[in-house]
Amino acid sequence: MNVSTRPGTIEDIPAIFDLVKELAIFERALDQVTNNVDKMTRDYNEKLFDFFVAESETGIVGLSLFYFRYSTWKGKRLYMEDIIVTEEMRGNGIGKILFDATLGAAKKTGCTGMMWQVLDWNTSAVGFYRKYGTNYDNEWINCNLDF
Repeated sequence: MNVSTRPGTIEDIPAIFDLVKELAIFERALDQVTNNVDKMTRDYNEKLFDFFVAESETGIVGLSLFYFRYSTWKGKRLYMEDIIVTEEMRGNGIGKILFDATLGAAKKTGCTGMMWQVLDWNTSAVGFYRKYGTNYDNEWINCNLDF
């Protein structure tokens, strides 16, 4: 199996949105997805996010979606929203390829670090990130407002 990683393009958005829905199904939350291809296309054109894709001979099999944020304490940070690998391709090192590409983008663009979230019940992902020396924060409570 030959898998390569490349920066995403606007033409990839329908395929990556399929991956988003696959992740939502995995997380038992498909009913919470209110985004769609048109919104993602608009937001990509407005430079609100960027992404890498992993491709095999069958097409796009993985995604890392990220954007930049700013910390008053640390400065420019890269926030990785999601890494998604199709269920049938998990366990083949694709997540590592995507994570390394995203980590490289953070360093190349002068970020002081990278941030992301992981569900506590996703033990395989927790173990994966632990290999990188990830700091886990048990102090902060995630907050959000939906409109």
